[in-house]
Amino acid sequence: MFESQWREREMALKTRVTEMLGIEKPIIQAAMGWIARSHLSSAVSNAGGMGIIETSSGELDAVRDEILKMRQLTDKPFGVNVAQAFVRDPGIIQFVIDQGIRFVTTSAGDPMKYTAMLKAAGLTVFHVVPNLAGALRAVEAGVDGLIVEGGEGGGFKNAKDVSTMVLVPQVVEAVDVPVVAAGGIMDGRTMAAAFALGAEGVLMGTRILSSAESPVHENWKTAIVEADSTDTVFLNRSGPGPALRALRTDRTTRIEKEGTPNIFGEFADTQAVYFGGDLEAGIALTGQVAGRIREVKPVAQIFDETMAEYEATVARLPRSA
Repeated sequence: MFESQWREREMALKTRVTEMLGIEKPIIQAAMGWIARSHLSSAVSNAGGMGIIETSSGELDAVRDEILKMRQLTDKPFGVNVAQAFVRDPGIIQFVIDQGIRFVTTSAGDPMKYTAMLKAAGLTVFHVVPNLAGALRAVEAGVDGLIVEGGEGGGFKNAKDVSTMVLVPQVVEAVDVPVVAAGGIMDGRTMAAAFALGAEGVLMGTRILSSAESPVHENWKTAIVEADSTDTVFLNRSGPGPALRALRTDRTTRIEKEGTPNIFGEFADTQAVYFGGDLEAGIALTGQVAGRIREVKPVAQIFDETMAEYEATVARLPRSA
């Protein structure tokens, strides 16, 4: 129903994010290591959002090939993520610039490190932040926008997590750059909520991870579809290393209860988890919003339904007399 409503109306939702990035829908795709590559990311761009190619895998030769494939698969805008904590090649920024990329998201590190170099090369830069202090530092570094990520989201997190509902308006009130809300976003209702909090775009991770075009094994997608909102765990809050949110399995439940001296070692065989479907072979990073996802759908359908449901949700909101 929502998809047909959107296609009939063909309404444009213009924000500073859509204008800055040249996209039709204010939806950015999360940069998931090994997963956010051309097949999935081009589907996002072709659906009107901002597809992102990952570099956290460290496989820059493969990333270069994926960027070339993106240009064959879409003529729409796309970007690259630089997850600073996983950078093994000090030349990665020049690498990104040399590929002709125009939009970069940076994450998992100090925005002062790379922002000036990226901006000097003419790129648009959004930095991912988990708290107000990080947001203010990123603005000081000169970023064009912020991706403000609440603790509900999957992946690597700040140990002192703050919910999206609290964090987004706190940051919006303190900065002038556009804010993209992340964590718990998967449809038009949650996008409307994010916009009510002051965001001008949203980032989707788990919803796109579980899409038809996602390259991950069906076992992971099925686990998301069957999950309750309590079926993720927040791990490693006390360190050492980063905290993270992941799908609840026997392995992650054991880490939750007993802790671990090496969280990265617990990832073990990432390829077996992601593409082999053995969810006990490592850690399947997943957000709490898995509890609301009930069907695997193509990216274009997800986005069209999101936009139509956003319009319907806003139209239903009570108005003062």
